[in-house]
Parts: sequence; C-alpha cells; structure tokens
Amino acid sequence: MDLRKIKTLIDLVEQSGISELEVKEGEESVRIARHPTGGMPQFITMQQAPPVVSAMPPSAPSVAGEPSAERPATAAPSVKKHFVRAPMVGTFYRSPSPGAKPFVEVGQTVKQGQTLCIIEAMKMLNQIEADRNGVVAEILVENGQPVEFDQPLFAIE
Repeated sequence: MDLRKIKTLIDLVEQSGISELEVKEGEESVRIARHPTGGMPQFITMQQAPPVVSAMPPSAPSVAGEPSAERPATAAPSVKKHFVRAPMVGTFYRSPSPGAKPFVEVGQTVKQGQTLCIIEAMKMLNQIEADRNGVVAEILVENGQPVEFDQPLFAIE
C-alpha cells in the first residue's frame, strides 16, 4: 500500500474522532487505531492469508413437511436488498445544505448515478451516488452522524 494513502488515512482518523479504521486493498490491509489517551494513532500493516476452504459433508435430505436446517421456515422475499456503502470516513448529510430538502426519501425510485447523500471528509463534500436503479427501502444513517468506511448507508430494492 502506498505511503501517501496511509498518511491520508491517519489524517482521516485524527480528524474524524473515530477510534479505529481498517482498510483492505487486495492482499494488503492497514489498521489504524487511536490511543485512548488521545496520543498519536498507531498503524499496523499485515498481509492477508488466503481463505481456507473446508469440505462440508452433504446434508441429509429433509423429511417432507419439515423445514430444512439450512433454510428458514418462512419464504424469503423475492426482492433482494442492495446496500450502498460509505466509500470513506466522514459525516453523513442527507441534503445539500441544512435547510434544503433531502436528496432522497424512503420509497423513492432512484436511478444509477443519482446523488443519494453527501459525506464530508477533511472539509471536502463528496456526493455519494446510487450504483444501481431501484427503490430506496431504508436510510440506515441519521443526518449529521459520523460514518465509517464501508458502513451501509442505504438499502435499495
């Protein structure tokens, strides 16, 4: 991982008030944690081991009328939720300015590329856009709240 990226991440942790941040990029990952006493953040770079795949024995067939242990007894909804996640650490804002109406509301249809919110990071306002078409099912963060990297912000069906 590039040293400039690590320096930027350290600055984000210092300015945001979060206590810990972990970023994975390919096989490398960096974890930056703030000392509880308010000292300098520490960072640890580690290599990620390849995932271990274990063979599972095939499950026994279920008896007719009895739900399988692998599936819940109730049928899953046919529409799957997709989560739009925070690409950075910062402060979440639903509207372009304090008195303005929010970019989107629950139940609103959105198109790919449409602005959903703003995340303020290091005095920069970053527009977060929908990465697919759909309907906003949930808004998972309150206006003005801090968000962490990869935190779900919106559920889109």
